[in-house]
Amino acid sequence: MQQVEPVGEQTRSSNGAGKAIRRIFQSREMGVFIALVVITIAMSLLSPYFWSSQNVFNVLRGMSTIGIMAIGETMIIITAGIDLSVGSVLAASSVLTARLIFTGAVPPWMAVLIGLAGGTLLGLTNGLVITKAKVNPFITTLGMLSIARGLTYLGASGLQGTVASNVPMRDEAVNFLGAGYIGPVPFPVIEMFILVIVFSLFLRYSVLGRQIYATGSNEQAARLSGVPIDRVKIFVYAITGMFCALAGIMTGGLLSTAATNSGVGMELAVIAAVVIGGASLMGGEGTIIGSIIGAAIMAVMRNAFVLLHVPIFAQTIAIGVVIILAVAADQLRRRGQ
Repeated sequence: MQQVEPVGEQTRSSNGAGKAIRRIFQSREMGVFIALVVITIAMSLLSPYFWSSQNVFNVLRGMSTIGIMAIGETMIIITAGIDLSVGSVLAASSVLTARLIFTGAVPPWMAVLIGLAGGTLLGLTNGLVITKAKVNPFITTLGMLSIARGLTYLGASGLQGTVASNVPMRDEAVNFLGAGYIGPVPFPVIEMFILVIVFSLFLRYSVLGRQIYATGSNEQAARLSGVPIDRVKIFVYAITGMFCALAGIMTGGLLSTAATNSGVGMELAVIAAVVIGGASLMGGEGTIIGSIIGAAIMAVMRNAFVLLHVPIFAQTIAIGVVIILAVAADQLRRRGQ
């Protein structure tokens, strides 16, 4: 005989599903995703080339380095910090890796590991200065922006200080990280999505992930609850340095060279992606999925500017306006709560 589910159980089940759907549509990520959909629809109407497979993969490849760095920047901003040095750390790690490969000092795979370690060390230095010397994150990472750029020039030109614009990075296996394909899909895109999945789960389900949110929501309360605030902050800055190093090696691999001017101004794009994606500069809020959607919006905007032949000055102004609007929207939302 067929069993009939009680009406009360059916009602609770439907109410639970309805609440889940409402939460999804009320989330900030959904609002950003809808904005991305609107922008892509508009671009498909304005340019017949936008939805070509080559252009779509170019957009995804273009957002991969920003997206990978945005993973780390998201965790930093959730802790109510900020990292302005991401572009310079990218360049320094890229040049370090390329220099080691070019001179043959170590095997290419070892050069990659040393490059990742170099970026991690620069991020770790940020975290230690912020937590132990109690220097403001803005000032600390602004200083590191200059230090890492100087190390980039040192790695490219040596102690003589001669002019050098790039260091060749000519190893097929290393270049595959930035220029390779798996089928029709650029390998950097695969790297980005793997990291997005792993660290989204990490933030949501791990103890350290919850401690990152607690640190940004109320640092004093988190400290009284036993959260190791200093170790949490050191972790997020160090791992962001590693992500920047990976992005730098990918960039060098794509171009087969590590340029001293790589990453210039990239901190603005990374921070914009995170803020557009719903993270609050006040801390305690944000998701990696939202930041990746924000990175996608930035990439689509840049691609749209190229397809529509928008002058470079207008592109730069537009990105600045988007950052201001995103932060203003966050402030207005907080006042309304």
